[in-house]
Amino acid sequence: MVPRLLVLVSLFSLFAAAPLPAAEVDSAEAKRLHELFDAEWEWTLRESPTWASHLGDFRYNTQWSDESLDAYRRRDAHRRELLETLTGFDREKLSRADQINLELFRLDVANDVEAFPFGWHLIPLTARDGIQDASSTADSLPFETAKDYEDWIARMRAFPEYARQTAELMREGIRRGVLPAKIVMQRVPAQLSRQIVDKPEDSLFYKPFRSMSKQLEPAEQERLRTAARKVIVEEVVPAYQAFATFFTEDYLPSCYDQVGAWQVPRGQELYAMRARHYTTTSLTPREIHDIGLKEVARIRHEMERIVAETRFEGDFAQFLEFLRTDSRFYCENPQQLMDEYRAVCRRIDPHLPKLFGKLPRTPYDLQAIPDHLAPDTTTAYYRQPAADGSRPGSYFVNLYKPEVRPRYEMMALSLHEAVPGHHLQIALAMELDEFPAFRRYSGYTAFVEGWALYAESLGDELGLYDDAYSKFGQLTYEMWRAVRLVVDTGMHSLGWSRQQAIDFFAANTAKTPHDITNEIDRYIAWPGQALAYKIGELKIKQLRRRAEEQLGERFDVKSFHDVVLGNGAIPLSVLEENVEQWIELRK
Repeated sequence: MVPRLLVLVSLFSLFAAAPLPAAEVDSAEAKRLHELFDAEWEWTLRESPTWASHLGDFRYNTQWSDESLDAYRRRDAHRRELLETLTGFDREKLSRADQINLELFRLDVANDVEAFPFGWHLIPLTARDGIQDASSTADSLPFETAKDYEDWIARMRAFPEYARQTAELMREGIRRGVLPAKIVMQRVPAQLSRQIVDKPEDSLFYKPFRSMSKQLEPAEQERLRTAARKVIVEEVVPAYQAFATFFTEDYLPSCYDQVGAWQVPRGQELYAMRARHYTTTSLTPREIHDIGLKEVARIRHEMERIVAETRFEGDFAQFLEFLRTDSRFYCENPQQLMDEYRAVCRRIDPHLPKLFGKLPRTPYDLQAIPDHLAPDTTTAYYRQPAADGSRPGSYFVNLYKPEVRPRYEMMALSLHEAVPGHHLQIALAMELDEFPAFRRYSGYTAFVEGWALYAESLGDELGLYDDAYSKFGQLTYEMWRAVRLVVDTGMHSLGWSRQQAIDFFAANTAKTPHDITNEIDRYIAWPGQALAYKIGELKIKQLRRRAEEQLGERFDVKSFHDVVLGNGAIPLSVLEENVEQWIELRK
C-alpha cells in the first residue's frame, strides 16, 4: 500500500492569475454549473454502461452500450444542444477554478461534436479491442453475491442485440467508405473463433462461474451455473457465429488493401483533427513528422554513445541484432518473466518519496495480459482503479513468447505503466475530490501519456538504470515514441506503406520484430493516438528546464511534480500556464 495522499488543494486556488474577488463570484451560477456537470456525468455513465462498470458503478451491470446508428445521432444532437447551453454561463460570475472547469468541459464536448461527422465511430473494433473481447468486461466486476452473477447473466442475454448493433455500424462504415486497413483486421477472425465454443464451460464469458463466491450455497451456485451455460449456448455463441460470418464474408473483404487514414472520405482532414485532439496542440501532421525526425536523430546520438560504452565490436545495426538475439537478455518461461517484473516494481516503489511530495493512497497490482489477447496486443498496459477504491490500479504485462520480451526494457516499461507513470498520475487525479467527475476520471492523452514517458526518464534520477543495457532500454523506449511521430504521420498523412514504417522502426530501435509489427498495426488502427506520447513529454521536459533555469537554487523537483500533477490530466497549454504561474510565485 502506498502512503495515504494528503488532501489536495486546487492549484488554481493557490496561485491563479487575477482571481475574482469573492464578492463578485456568484454562488448561484457556480451551483448551476456543477449541477450541469453532475447531470452530464450521469448521462455519460448511462450511455456507457461498461465504462460505468469499469469505474465501479454497478447500476448498469446488465447492459451494453447502445451502438445503434440512432443512438450515435441522438448523442451528437445532445452534445450540440449542450454546447448551446454552455454559452449561457457568465464566466465573470465564476471563480477562476470554475472558469477552467467550464472551458475544459466545453472543449471535451466541442471535440466530440467536431469528430462525429467524420464517422470514425463506424469502426467500432480493432485487432486489440472490441466486441470479440466483450467477455473481458467481467474482469473488472466483483462476483460475490447472487445478484452479481445474475447481472452478468442478464448482460450475456443482451449480447445478441449488442452484436447486431455493432454489425449495423460496420455496414454503415462499408456504405460510407469509413473502413480500416485489411492487414490489421485479418487478426480478428481468429479472435472471434475463440468465442465460438462447443462447450459453454469453455467460453470466456463463463470465467466468473468457474470459481464462485463462497458466500453462495452449493445449490445456488449450480442454479447460476446452469443459467449461465444456457444463455451462452442459446444467445452468446449464436450471436458470435452470426457476427463472424458477417465479418469474414462482408466486412473484411471491404477493408482497404493499403494502410492510412488518408484513404477514408476527408481522410487528411480527419487525421489532422485527430492529431490536434490527441496532442492538444495546433501542430500539423507535417510539423509533427519533422519533430519526430529531429528527435530520432538526437536520441540515436545518445544510443550510439551507450553502444560505445559497452565496447561492442560492430556497428549500430549489429548491436541491435545482438540485443534482439542474445539469450542473456531473455527469460526462459512466463513465470520467470512475471517474477522479474515483480522484482523491478519492488525496486521502484521505495524511491518515489525522493521526487514526489504527494503519493496516491490507491495501490496497484501486477497482472498477466489474458492469454486470448496476448498474441495480438502490446507489451503492457495499465487499467485504472475503481472509482470507489474497491479495485486497485492494474499493470498488465505480456507473458506471451517470453523469448521476445527483453530484460533491458523492463525498468523503463514499469516506470511508464505503474509508478511514477500511469498509476501514480491517474490515481492522484481520481483522488482530487474537489474536482468534478469529468476531470477526475478522464483527461487528455497528451498529458497522460506524456507524463508516463517523462516518468521513464526519472529512472536516471532515481538510480534505477544501473547498467548500460538498461539505459539503452530506456533510450529504446524514448526512441520508440519518437519513431511514432514519424511513422504515424507517415502512414496516415504522407502515404507511407506498412513495410516502410516497420523498416524505419526496426532501423532505429532494439524492439523485437514481433513487438514492432504489433506496434505498427496498432498505429494503423488508431490514427493519431501514438502522437500524444512524445509531444506531451517534450512539453513537460521543456517546462521543467524553464523552471530550473529561472528558479535556480529555488527549484524544488517535488513541488514541480506536484504542480504538474495537481490538476489531473489537462491540455498542454493549460499545463504551461499553471507552471508559469508557479514559477512566478516561487520567484
